[in-house]
This record gives sequence, C-alpha cells and structure tokens, in this order.
Amino acid sequence: MINLAYKDIKYSFTKFIITAISVGILFGIVIIMIGVYRGMIFDAKELVKDIDAQLWVVQQNTLGPFAETSKVHEDLKDQISYQDGVKYAEGITFQNMQMKNSYGAFKVMLVGYDPLGKISPINPNKIIAGRPLKKEHYEIVVSAKTHYKLGEKIKLGRDYYTVVGITKNTVSNGGDYLMFVSLKDAQILQFTYSNERIRSDEARGIKGGNPHLVNAVIAKLKSGYNAKKVAREIENSTHKTVFTKDEEIKLLLQRVIKKSSKQIGMFTAILIIVSIVIIALIIYTMTLEKIKEISILKLIGISNFKIIKMIMQETLILGILAFISGNIFAHFMADKFPKRVVLEANDAWTLFIVIIVASAFASVFGVYKVLKTDPSEAIGG
Repeated sequence: MINLAYKDIKYSFTKFIITAISVGILFGIVIIMIGVYRGMIFDAKELVKDIDAQLWVVQQNTLGPFAETSKVHEDLKDQISYQDGVKYAEGITFQNMQMKNSYGAFKVMLVGYDPLGKISPINPNKIIAGRPLKKEHYEIVVSAKTHYKLGEKIKLGRDYYTVVGITKNTVSNGGDYLMFVSLKDAQILQFTYSNERIRSDEARGIKGGNPHLVNAVIAKLKSGYNAKKVAREIENSTHKTVFTKDEEIKLLLQRVIKKSSKQIGMFTAILIIVSIVIIALIIYTMTLEKIKEISILKLIGISNFKIIKMIMQETLILGILAFISGNIFAHFMADKFPKRVVLEANDAWTLFIVIIVASAFASVFGVYKVLKTDPSEAIGG
C-alpha cells in the first residue's frame, strides 16, 4: 500500500526538514525557559543546602538576609549555643558586591564565616582547586566563573586578599557568584565605616561603632530534637525571629523569587501557545500548497480518510522532528547562559506530549481544508 505521507515528505524532503528544524529551535527556546525556571529554584535552595544549618536566627520581625536587611550581634551565637538541643551556633554575613577584572564586570555575594568555627558554608565536594579558609584574615575562596586564579590578589575595601580556593556551582539565591572570606574580614567590609565617615560622624557627636554584627546566626541541632520546637524556644528567650531550614527554603521560593518565577512561567506559556499557532499555520500553508495535488487524488478516487491520514502523519512527524532538534538546540545552548539552566528529562517528556497533542490539534486546520477541496479544482488552471 502506498504511504502518501512518505511520498510527499520524500518529494519535498529538504523543505520539510528545514521547517522541522526551524520549529524545533522555537521549542528549544521553550525548553531553555523551563530550564531557567528550574535553575532559579535550584539556585535558591543551593546555598541553604550547602550551609546545612537546621536553624536561622535573624533580626526580629524580618525575613532574614536573603529577603531584607537583618543585623544581630555576633555574641548572640553564645546564647543560642546554650539553648537546649543546639549542637553548634555560628555567625554568618552576606554582602552583595560589584566586582571587575580582566574578564569584565560581575556581581557577587560575599559570604563571611568563621573558618575556625564548627559550621562552614563551603561544600567540600565543590572545591575544585586549593582549600577552604584556614586563617582569620586576608584569605578568599572564589567561584571558578569569576576567572580568578589560585594565589591571585584581590582588593576588597582597603586590603588585598589571596585566593586560596576555587569552587564550582556555588551561587547565591539570585544566581550571583559566591566568594567566601573570614567573618572578621567580612565584618570590616560590611559594618566598618571609612575614615571620612567616622570623622563626619564624630563631628555630629556620633562616636564609635560596632563591627561585631552578623546578618544571621545559624545553628545545628543535636540528634533527636525537633527543629520547630527548638526554634520557638529560641524566639521566646532571645526575642529574635527564627526560621527552620525548611522554612528558609520555603521563604526563598515563595517570597524572594516568586515574582521572577511567575514572569518566566508566563513567558514560557506564551511561547508554547505561539509554537502551537506556528505549527497550525505551517500545516495549513503546506496543505494550501498541495491543493491541486489533493484535488487530483480525490479525482482519481483516493478517499478523504487517506488524505487526512497523510496530513495527520506529516503533522506528527513534523512535531517529533521539531522536538528532537529542539532538545539538541537546548542542550547545546544551555551552558552558554550566564545563569544556571537545569534541563530535566521529565520536563522534556511533558513538553513532548504537549507537542504531539498540539500537532494533532494543529492538523485540524489542514484537515478542514482537505474536506472542503473540490476535485474539480484539478481541472482548472
């Protein structure tokens, strides 16, 4: 039995493949947008997971350092350390900075922690060169994407810091590169004023300053203790706001990146709709181009069913080829994006189902044109 779809595709093979690849690039962009959304969620969780603290103690009535300004005294960690159920407690700081080197300008989040303490925000599995911090001053660990090298000197504030370690896949909740310095250095960079500011404040009668501040105190619990229960006890005794690890992640997802993720989600939905419309137009145009041939087929006795089957098969083949080329394009381009793109198989297969259903729906327009075609058109000019 003659397969009309095979014959038609073979006749205009180059045009069909180019059309499929063109639609595939559009689908590839959809896949990348879904990957950007997944990457935002991944980045939002990554630092909290690397720190792996069960409790986050922040300034009262604030949402913590990732959402708004939070400042607490560093010695609060001593009070929390004596709370029932707490194993370790350490101070930590977060500071956004603009950096520039020979590779260009970029934004980083500078994380300050006690290198001699019991809790480290650096995941040892992510160190690809060098080592973590070991001294309380003038050492720095950087992300590989900043392009700094081991032993290189970086000026921050008034001082120079030596790169002792390089990490991979370390980003803030906003996707910015991470740098790590000691807590004492971070406090100087974030909380100590310049000489000019100090002289200006003294002229106004404002004396002194307290650099012994942190943005949060993080704590790990002893085995067998309930994080929510310990958090409420710390809130009652310290008059600070306390989040558990799960609450901190939920806060990041629902408050910090919620609007951005919604925007990307809406843009992705619009792209999917546009893709369906384009497929429908392509199929309809392909059908119009074959009107005379379809009329001849109907004139020699080929049934509407066989012609409709040809249109449906071509549509599905177009959708499948577009999906394959779209995946190839997405995986090729993903690593070239400045922020993380997470491509998951489940998302790809879900999109594949959407494409197949959309392609079948799009073929309705071509089928309608086939049913309306008059065989007598084959005899016209």
